[in-house]
Amino acid sequence: MSLPRVDLQVAIGAEGLPPQADLEAWVAAVLARHDVPADSELTVRLVDAAESQALNRDYRGKDRPTNVLSFPFECPPGVTLPLLGDLVICHPVVAQEAAEQDKSLADHYAHMVVHGTLHLLGHDHLEDEEAEAMEQLEREILAEFGIADPYRHDPGEAPGAAPDSEDKRTDA
Repeated sequence: MSLPRVDLQVAIGAEGLPPQADLEAWVAAVLARHDVPADSELTVRLVDAAESQALNRDYRGKDRPTNVLSFPFECPPGVTLPLLGDLVICHPVVAQEAAEQDKSLADHYAHMVVHGTLHLLGHDHLEDEEAEAMEQLEREILAEFGIADPYRHDPGEAPGAAPDSEDKRTDA
């Protein structure tokens, strides 16, 4: 099986950043469920809160850092490239959410990469039906890695926050 090409850009010095092999495996699990070339390419950029906030403000009109942003590549007419787009993941937000939700940092990173990659492939969660379908795909893909349902919560507790990842097309 051919793995996707993941261009990892690390723009933050921090502990617990996911290794390249994990990123490729998580992306490959998403691509295996879609009609796209297995050797598709995407960029994953790991950033600090300031960069995330600037991008979230400029592309979504939300002046705060967010966990993951998805920027799908729009190929010009008549050109065929295996580029999916870019994911920008804010390490401080992901680390804080993992701690608040009592999840391992690696598991939460897996969720953010799967969630963001699904956005690159056109999935969304603006409508309830879309959200349910997308969340089910996330559960199934993460289960392949032994990762628990990221949306599950104990009765009496508030549900964990869904990823705050909207691509620039759907939220602008």
